[in-house]
Amino acid sequence: MYRRHKPSATEKRNFAAHGVGLSLPQNDTRSFYSLSQLVLSAGHLRQPPVLRHSKITYFEVEILDAQSKKQICIVDKVSACPQWYPSRVGLQLERNGPYLKDSVSIQSLAVSSIITLYFTDLGQQVSWTTVFLTEYTGPLLIYLLFYIRLASIYNEQESTKNFRHPVVHLACFCHCIHYIRNLLETLFVHKFSGGHTPLKNMIKGCAFYWGFTSWIAYYINHPRYTPPSMYKYNIKLTLFLIFFFSLNLLICEAGNHFINVALAHQNHSGNKSYFPSPTYNPFTWLFALVSCPNYTYEIGSWISFTVMTQTLPGKFKTVMEVS
Repeated sequence: MYRRHKPSATEKRNFAAHGVGLSLPQNDTRSFYSLSQLVLSAGHLRQPPVLRHSKITYFEVEILDAQSKKQICIVDKVSACPQWYPSRVGLQLERNGPYLKDSVSIQSLAVSSIITLYFTDLGQQVSWTTVFLTEYTGPLLIYLLFYIRLASIYNEQESTKNFRHPVVHLACFCHCIHYIRNLLETLFVHKFSGGHTPLKNMIKGCAFYWGFTSWIAYYINHPRYTPPSMYKYNIKLTLFLIFFFSLNLLICEAGNHFINVALAHQNHSGNKSYFPSPTYNPFTWLFALVSCPNYTYEIGSWISFTVMTQTLPGKFKTVMEVS
């Protein structure tokens, strides 16, 4: 038999501190006593967590008309998130759907009074101008470092003794012309309209261009580089072949430039359905066959460079350009 327990004054204070009332029916005394003993043996009850104030600062943005100064709207509770600049933010209507373009209006998306968008952090962004300048400056400087035959790359004694074939000098000249043209066109011809791309894409592009340039330049400028056998017959044939390949490469570079200029003017017209047509400039006559002849001239340049130098890395680069 259980004996009726009479709470002491200390227990009453403990119950009152935890907000537990003592006015219970007689038939519930036994169950309450067992529960209270379990709670008291477990220690003090935990206090509810204290809610801390958020450190996020919100702003109220008021938008006025520039001429009439009338209020257009008020955007409430705008938080300051400097790490999420506009080009880094990706918004989607569906989780796996495409990212919304900046030109899309809210009215075109609204199917009801509530619009649900999915936010994605696209990572650190860089401008397209920075991407192309970085990708093209690297190969230009890297090839020149191999051309001067640094002692840290090649054997110093072999570099000073071995004679350089004229094709080595010509290859350096053509390679520099190619990337100098790309750099100048990036600055003065191409218009990127403020577009951006993730930083990881620039790293991938630099790894491709810089890696292939290092591979090509290492073999062509190596002290033990062996020129192609077609240059070994006689001096006249050698000069003719060098002139032929260099002229062909320069023609392709000039054609590539004029095509890029024509495409740039086409983009400025604002008519996306319009394609340039052949003009009096003979370099634009390829427009009668293909819509973007700049890729045709690009492939022609690398084919001429590869045949002129006869190196395996150059062949791989040409295959990559064709594909």
